Amino acid sequence: MHGTQKNLIRSRGFTLLEAVVSLLVLSIGMLGIGALFFDGLKSGRTAVYRTTAVYLAADMADRIRSNPAGGIAYADAGSDNVCQNVNNTCSAEQIAQEDKANWETEISEHLPPDADGTVTVDLGAGGATTIYTIDLSWPEAGFPEPLTYTLLVEL
Repeated sequence: MHGTQKNLIRSRGFTLLEAVVSLLVLSIGMLGIGALFFDGLKSGRTAVYRTTAVYLAADMADRIRSNPAGGIAYADAGSDNVCQNVNNTCSAEQIAQEDKANWETEISEHLPPDADGTVTVDLGAGGATTIYTIDLSWPEAGFPEPLTYTLLVEL
């Protein structure tokens, strides 16, 4: 009977080596989960910026469609809000300048610093078709080149 009691005492609990090994396995698993969490946050931020770029490009496209007479002024427009707080009727070029200035403000508010938005205008042959190219680019951590989004609008 004395031998049976000795075997029962030895089979209780964990040894120090087993506890260390289980902590090592657990810590490796937690490091993997942490890395996945970090990648998920990074991907989520990139997705938000891409969605914002699509929204901003569509916003400029809508502005251009609502003021087709603005034409080339969307590409040449400066950052002056010449129509803002003016009681007089604005010309199509002034509306284009204001649209472009408001759009640039939205870019600086919703995309990372150093983001850039441009509009180029191709009048086409004979001026029958005008093609507007709306480009947005912004720097993104983890990417060697800035990310870009381009939208073509044909009127």
